[in-house]
Amino acid sequence: MKRTLLCFFSDQSGATAIEYGLIAAGIALAIIAVVNGLGSNVNGQFTSINGSLK
Repeated sequence: MKRTLLCFFSDQSGATAIEYGLIAAGIALAIIAVVNGLGSNVNGQFTSINGSLK
């Protein structure tokens, strides 16, 4: 029983999956922040172009 518990606690395979998940979440947050920052800029450009075409 002791050996089984030691093997369970020394297993690192789950930690790698969690690290990859955290990296993916960080990248997703960065993409969302960039898109939100550029979104208002692009909207302003489209509004300007639309006004010029009328």
